[in-house]
Amino acid sequence: MSDEVLVQVDGGVAVITINRPRVRNAVNGAVARGIAAALAELEARKDVRVHILTGAGGTFCAGMDLKGFLSGDHPSVEGGGFAGIVEAPPSKPIIAAVEGYALAGGFELVMACDLVVASEEAEFGLPEPKRGLVAAAGGAMWLPRRVPYHVAMEIALTGDRFPASRLCELGLVNHVTPAGGALERARELAGRIAENAPLSLAATKRVVVESADWGRKEMFARQQEIVGPVFASKDAKEGALAFAEKRAPRWTGE
Repeated sequence: MSDEVLVQVDGGVAVITINRPRVRNAVNGAVARGIAAALAELEARKDVRVHILTGAGGTFCAGMDLKGFLSGDHPSVEGGGFAGIVEAPPSKPIIAAVEGYALAGGFELVMACDLVVASEEAEFGLPEPKRGLVAAAGGAMWLPRRVPYHVAMEIALTGDRFPASRLCELGLVNHVTPAGGALERARELAGRIAENAPLSLAATKRVVVESADWGRKEMFARQQEIVGPVFASKDAKEGALAFAEKRAPRWTGE
C-alpha cells in the first residue's frame, strides 16, 4: 500500500487518511489504488466495524490531481471508480471527517460516505464547470439526492464553495465541530456505531441504500432477503440474551 494512504485501526474503527498534504490531498492513481486496497483488506477484517475517511494536514481533499490527469495518471480503479470508492462504497458504514477543502472529487468522496462530520471552517463545492469539466464521479447524480433540487443546481452550476454550516442546515453534514475537531468527533460517532452488531450494521446500510430503488409492492420482500439472515444469526440470540442478563453483548459477526 502507498504511503500516500495511511490506515490505523483501533476499537473496531479504521481511519483511512489521504496523505498528500503538499497538494491538499489531491487524488492521483496511487491514492486511488491505496484506498481501494485498504478497503478490500478492512472489509474482510472482523475486528473492523466502521471506517472513517479523512485527509492529512488540515485538508480533506481538493479533488483530482489535475497535473496527474494531464500526464495520464488516472485517479481511478476499475470497479471502484474515482479514488477507488465512489462506484463501490464499502458494505460497512463509513464516515467522512472533513477539515478544510472538500472540493470537486473531494466533495464526491464525501457523498460516497454514509455520515459526515465537518469542521466549522470546512468548505464544499463542485468547481468542475469552472475548469471545463463535469462532476462525473457521482457529484451531479448524488447531490440532488442529498439536498433539495434547486440547492443542488446552485452548487453544481455555479461551482462556488459552500460552508459546512450551510450543508448542515440542508442535512448533508451530520455534525459541525470547532476547527481541528472533525476527526475526534468522527471517532466518537464511529465508536457508538461500532458498539452494535456487525451483521446488523451491514444489513441496515444495505436496506437504506438499496431501498431507494424498490417499489412499494416489493419493498418488504426485498428487505426480508437482506434482514432474514440477521434475525437467524448467533448475534441476534446473543443480543437478546445480553439484554436479559443486563450485560454488554459479545458480538462475533456470526
